[in-house]
Amino acid sequence: LAFCRGRVVRVPKGPLIRVMGTEAVIPCSVSDYDGPSEQNFDWEFSRETEFVRIVSTWDSTFTSEEYQKRVGHGDIKLRRSSNDAVELVIRNIQPTDQGRYKCSTPSTDATVQGNYDAEVQVKVISDGLSVSASKVRPSASLRLSEGDSFKLRCSAVTTSPEHTHLHVTWQIKNGSTWQDILSLTHEGKFQPGPGYEERYRNGDIRLDTGANDTYRLAVSQASAVDGGAYRCLVSEWVRGADNSWQKIQEKSVEVATVAIQRTDVVISTSNVSVTERDSLDLTCNITTDRSGIFQAELTWYFSVSPDDALSDAQVLLSMDHDSVVSDSTLISLIHVDRNSYRLLVRDVDVEDSGYYFCQAAVWVPLHNGSWHKVVERTSAPVSVVVTALEPDYEVFLNASKMPTFSDDPTELNCRITNMQDTEANVRFAVSWYYRQRLPSDVVTTEELLATMDADWTLLLGDRSRERTQNGEIIFSKKTVDTFSLRIQWTSENDRGDYFCVISAWSRHRNNSWVKSKDVTSASVSIFWATQDYTLTVEAVKLKPFFVAGHTFEMTCKVSSKNIKTPRYSVLITAEKPLTDHSSPNGTTRIISLNQDSVVRLEDWTDQTRVDGVVLEKVQENEFRYRMYQTQISDAGLYRCVVTAWSPGGGGMWREAVNGLSNPIQIDFQTSGPVFNVSVHSDNPTIYQGELADLLCIVTTEGVALEPDDMSFDVSWFAVRSFALDREPVWLASLDRRGVVTQSRRNGSSDLSLERISPLEFRLRVHGCEDHDFGNHYCVVTPWVRSATGVWQQEPDIKAKPIFLSVKMDVLNAFKYPLLIGVGLATVIGLLSCLIGYCSSRWCCKKEVQETRRERRRLMSMEMD
Repeated sequence: LAFCRGRVVRVPKGPLIRVMGTEAVIPCSVSDYDGPSEQNFDWEFSRETEFVRIVSTWDSTFTSEEYQKRVGHGDIKLRRSSNDAVELVIRNIQPTDQGRYKCSTPSTDATVQGNYDAEVQVKVISDGLSVSASKVRPSASLRLSEGDSFKLRCSAVTTSPEHTHLHVTWQIKNGSTWQDILSLTHEGKFQPGPGYEERYRNGDIRLDTGANDTYRLAVSQASAVDGGAYRCLVSEWVRGADNSWQKIQEKSVEVATVAIQRTDVVISTSNVSVTERDSLDLTCNITTDRSGIFQAELTWYFSVSPDDALSDAQVLLSMDHDSVVSDSTLISLIHVDRNSYRLLVRDVDVEDSGYYFCQAAVWVPLHNGSWHKVVERTSAPVSVVVTALEPDYEVFLNASKMPTFSDDPTELNCRITNMQDTEANVRFAVSWYYRQRLPSDVVTTEELLATMDADWTLLLGDRSRERTQNGEIIFSKKTVDTFSLRIQWTSENDRGDYFCVISAWSRHRNNSWVKSKDVTSASVSIFWATQDYTLTVEAVKLKPFFVAGHTFEMTCKVSSKNIKTPRYSVLITAEKPLTDHSSPNGTTRIISLNQDSVVRLEDWTDQTRVDGVVLEKVQENEFRYRMYQTQISDAGLYRCVVTAWSPGGGGMWREAVNGLSNPIQIDFQTSGPVFNVSVHSDNPTIYQGELADLLCIVTTEGVALEPDDMSFDVSWFAVRSFALDREPVWLASLDRRGVVTQSRRNGSSDLSLERISPLEFRLRVHGCEDHDFGNHYCVVTPWVRSATGVWQQEPDIKAKPIFLSVKMDVLNAFKYPLLIGVGLATVIGLLSCLIGYCSSRWCCKKEVQETRRERRRLMSMEMD
């Protein structure tokens, strides 16, 4: 199949029905053309057979003589709606314009295809539409009250020879434009205008049809927006040949002007200020021009904020339209006249301060005897301020106890003086505040310490809560007019300015207590001059020369300044050479004596010399340290670390300052032998499960000693890494008495440590595992017996580590699993064969009876 594309000229499907005297518009468009986008159009008219040229978009001489006058006056013109569409406009169409209209387009195509013109039949009918207002009052002005109802009528009839439909719309104009209220469309549907949908659904706006082709607009519950000019707009519609609706003409008539008198509710007074215990008088006025019978329903409201919704406000008093008033003891409602209602509140209180407003509703009687609410309004809120009867008094703050030193007590008294006009129903509360003393250019903030409420409930602030709970700060009420703040032990952080605030609380008629007044006292400054604590410690060695085995003795003398009744705690420390591994940082805490003279051994671990060190208090500021049977390992610098304590709160001691004495050195000049330690192994690389032997060998240089005059403490350590970057792990120890101590082990390997010669010690690892690898070394502490028979401890000696490598024996590792696997496979195979034989022999045996075959001779293939 082949499709051809060509120019298409379109006009509406006829006949087109138009009303005489109206404006007729006939559109014409072209599509699927070639050439420029803007196309030209020619219009021609024919009553019978021949066409007469009317107007053209491109040729001004196209118009025939018959139409030149109407085209020149603009009664007939072309109106271009787009590049490919125009409209032929005929104003004041007449019956002589009835006929056929042809729209043509000059060709701009490369080839002639399609149609280049189109015709439409236009039928002109006479004007049969008549629209008028009510015959009784063709134009009226209505004055109504808000909430009233009214009805407006108009008449619309048509005598058109065609089958036409009417579209009736009621409109209002209360500004510069007309707005639709309600319509009865040409399709018989009711359509409310914008903003009138809800009133239409509620039945407040209706459109009714009546006799003699009348259309009545009924409005109920009229409001201020219903005031304005009303008109009836009627349009005539006909269904075209394409079954679409076309509006052929439209007429309107103004029916009436409606003025709505607004009903206002106002309170006669503006903002009101009354004194406590007086009466509050407010009048609510209803402004309306309604002259008929009506009743008012009134409700008085109270709210704390002027922006509160009506549902959140408190109802004070109400009166319905039958003049029934709700009961109240202190509030009354008086009907002054027809439109005025007075609210009287007696014995007002501070709690009555707020916003008052009234809500009024107007009710009118109906024909059936019932009452109907026509309007409801709420007044603007009126601010009412109730001034409290404040008691008159003054506040005086003084310090009965002022601290002159840290930890001294402080006591402040806040007293109420010159009390006047204070009734029995007035209570006083106090709030204590603290303000830190800062330079004048720095902004300071006040911190609340505590508040003692009107019912004597104590509310603590963050600054004083913990100390008050511990009893360090006491808040009390000594007499009716005196409040006290006592700090048991004043610290430097308590220095600053203090002041109190006395609050008067008055009891209201509902037995509630409300704060009525605050009076602040002058501030009292708590301050004393302070000096820095100083502490001096001097250490003295009592015996300048001594040798190993003798007693070392030193004293520490302490002097302090600016510390109140100090006590001292003393700690003796020793700074050993770096070869001493007992303390990682080189400082050892030996013995201490606290401020209560309690002695405690700190890091002294020599069990054989538990009683070898003594620290005692000689005088209040002098302490003596003794160390009996000194060893060569005791060499080092000894100091006294002294802490000064001053009495704190609650019998506690507060640390004031620390001091360090000068060092006292213990140094031994010996000419004994020099010991060296090394680690040796014949086989440092072993397999798992084998035995590892490590030897710790001690050698001596210099003075030769008998084996009985030497003994050694040997300890073995291991570092589980290649680069010695981990902490050493202690394995086992052998002291000089031959007692072996081992560490707890998690694996299956075991250790043994023994002395195989006077200078050789052997560590054995039985059944080595992979986690036994690493660098192993020994630490030896020599002990030498002096000529007096006293054993002296020499400094520790650490050997150079040796790396022990543990490998896995593949053959031994798989030997037993392979043997076990082969054995199990053989047993299972033999068992399977035995089971198969037994099953075939006894369990699965089946007798088969053979049938006897008949013996016949074979026949030859040829015979077959």
